[in-house]
Amino acid sequence: MRKKTSRALCVLACLALQPMSHAAISLDRTRIIYDEQQKSVSLALSNENAKLPYLAQGWLENEKGEKLKLPFTVLPPVQRIEPGEKSQLKVQALLSAKQLPADRESVYYFNLREIPPRSEESNTLQIALQTRIKMFYRPKSLFVERPDLVKPWQESITLTREGDKYRVHNPTGYFVTLVDASQKYKGQTVSGFEAVMIEPKGNTLLNVSATQLGSAPALTYVNDFGARPVMIFNCQGSECRFSESKM
Repeated sequence: MRKKTSRALCVLACLALQPMSHAAISLDRTRIIYDEQQKSVSLALSNENAKLPYLAQGWLENEKGEKLKLPFTVLPPVQRIEPGEKSQLKVQALLSAKQLPADRESVYYFNLREIPPRSEESNTLQIALQTRIKMFYRPKSLFVERPDLVKPWQESITLTREGDKYRVHNPTGYFVTLVDASQKYKGQTVSGFEAVMIEPKGNTLLNVSATQLGSAPALTYVNDFGARPVMIFNCQGSECRFSESKM
C-alpha cells in the first residue's frame, strides 16, 4: 500500500512540473465545404507559438474513424511551421471521387495534429493536440454559388411526433447538423439534448422529449459559414413545419 501511495505521489509531483498545454497550430475554419467543381481546397494554418517550431500533420477519416487514402489526399501530409509563421495545406480530390453519389453530399473528417519539438528538459510531458472537423463533399448538382441569397435548405426539414419524441425528416441532398433545441427562441436548451447530424434524404429521432420541446420547437443548425441560425417550427397535430428563422 505504501509503495502504491509513493508511486502515485511521484506521478503527481512530476505532472505538477508540467506547463499548461495550449494549441499552437490553428486552422482557419471549423468545417470544409468541398464543391465538385474545385480541384482542391486550401486550408490556412498558423503557428501561434512565438518561440517553437511545430510539425503539422493532416489526414482524412471516414465516419468510422478509419484513415483514408481515397478518394481524397492531403498535401503535404506533414510539414514544419516555424514560430509565428503561417502555411497552407490542400485537400485534393482524386479520380475516384467521381464515383461518389451525384445527388447528395458525402461526409468525411479532416484531422490536424500538431507535434511539438522534443523537449531538452527532464520531467516534461509533451502532448500532441489534435483538431477534427467535418468535410462535406458537395456534388455539382447541389452547388449553390451564393448560399446567402437563397432559402437555406435546412428550412426544408420537418418534424413528426412519434409518441413523446420528434422525428426529424431531411428531404434534401445536404447534411443538416442540429446543435441546440429549446421550447422557444433564446430559450434554455432542453435537458439532455445532444447534437445530431441528419444525413441527406434521411431521418432520425431527437433524443429529448417532445413534451419538453412543446408545439413550437426552436432548433439551431450550423450553416456553411459556421453561423448558428435558429429555426422556429409550428406544429399542427403530429406534424411540424418551418415557420421562421432568427439569428
